[in-house]
Amino acid sequence: MRIILFTGKGGVGKTTAAAGTATTAALRGKRTLILSTDAAHSLADAFGVPIAGEPTEVQTNLFVQQVDAQRRFERSWAEIQGYLLSVLDAAGVDPITAEELTVIPGAEEVLALLELRTHATSGQWDVIVVDCAPTAETLRLLALPEALGWYMDRVFPMERRIVKALRPVLARAAGVPMPHDSVFDAVERLHRDLEEVHQILTGQDASVRLVLTPEAVVVAEARRSFTTLSLFGYRVDGVIANRVFPDGGADAWRQRWVEAQKQILAEVEQSFAGLPIWRSSYRPSEPVGVAELAAFATETYGGDDPLAALVGRGPMTVRRTKAGGTLRFDLPFAVRSDIDLARHGDELVVTVGSYRRVLALPTALAKQTVSGARVEDGSLQIRFKATSGDTA
Repeated sequence: MRIILFTGKGGVGKTTAAAGTATTAALRGKRTLILSTDAAHSLADAFGVPIAGEPTEVQTNLFVQQVDAQRRFERSWAEIQGYLLSVLDAAGVDPITAEELTVIPGAEEVLALLELRTHATSGQWDVIVVDCAPTAETLRLLALPEALGWYMDRVFPMERRIVKALRPVLARAAGVPMPHDSVFDAVERLHRDLEEVHQILTGQDASVRLVLTPEAVVVAEARRSFTTLSLFGYRVDGVIANRVFPDGGADAWRQRWVEAQKQILAEVEQSFAGLPIWRSSYRPSEPVGVAELAAFATETYGGDDPLAALVGRGPMTVRRTKAGGTLRFDLPFAVRSDIDLARHGDELVVTVGSYRRVLALPTALAKQTVSGARVEDGSLQIRFKATSGDTA
C-alpha cells in the first residue's frame, strides 16, 4: 500500500496537489482514499461535493474523508478527558470551562493521524493520500510519537507505580482525585497507536511531498521542513512548485514576475537537487472537481509516475570502520552551528533548532564513545571510537 503526505506553507495549493494525485491514482484503478488532517478542511471545496466524516465515494475507486474530530476525540480521549474533568471539578472550575480546557491544542490533527492508522491497517486501500495541515503544525504533529515515547519509556512506568501504591495518600494530600488504571491504560493505548503511526509513515511505502510557490519566504520554509522531516526519519520524495507563471507575452508587469520566479525556481532546483521537482502553471482559478484535478495532476507530473517513491538510502545509516564506526544522518540544509549533540547512555540526543530527537544507538555503536562529528554533503556524520575490549 502506498501512502503519500502533502504539506507546505498555508495557501500554496497543497490540497489541490493532494487531490490531483489521489484522482490520478483512482483513474489508474487503485482503490484510493484521500484524508485531510488539516483542521481547516478544504477537500469538499476541491472536489465540489459535500463530504462526510466517513469515506465518501466521489468517483469510481476514489474516496474522500474529512475526519470527524469530535467523534474520534470521544473514542480515543474520552477516558483521559473524564479524569481531567474530575480534577478540574474538584478544583472548582466551571464545567463548561473545564471541558474547553481538556481539549489539547492540536488534538484534531493528532486524532486524524489515528484515523490514518486505522485505514492503513484495514487492508481496504491501495493508496492513501494525506492532505496535511500547514508545515509548522505538521512538523509538530510528526514529532509527537517520538516525544511521547520518551515520556512513556522513562517517566510513565514510575509514575504509574507511585500513584497505584500511594493513591489514597496522594488524593488526600493533593485534594484532587488520582488517576485509576483505566486512565493509565488509555494513555498507553494512545502511545501505542501513535507509535504505530510513526512506523507506518517512516516505512518504505510512505513518503512526504513538499508543495511550494516560487517565493523566497515559502522556499526558505520548505528547506527548513526538509531538514526537520529528515531529522525524524520521514522520507521526502519530491517537490511541487505551484503557480508558476508561463513565459512569453508582451505584458511588462507579468514578465517581471516571470523573471523573479525564474530566479527562485533556479534556487529550488539547487536546494532540492536529487529530488524530482514538478511544476504546475499559474491558473486563473483553482481546479475544482475530478476532471480539473486530474488535468492538474497530468500537467504537474508530466510523464512521471505520481505514485512512485524515491528509491535510495534511508535517513540514517551505520558504517563500521577500523577505529569503530560512523553514524550518518541526513540533515539537508543544516549547518554545524544549528546542531547540538548530547550522549546519554545508549542514546544520542540530536537537536536542530527548536526540534530534538532522541536516537537509540544501534548495538554496534552503543558501547563505543563519540570521537567527533561533522556536517558534510547534507548529512551529519558522527564518528565513534571502539573502547578497549570492543572490536570494530
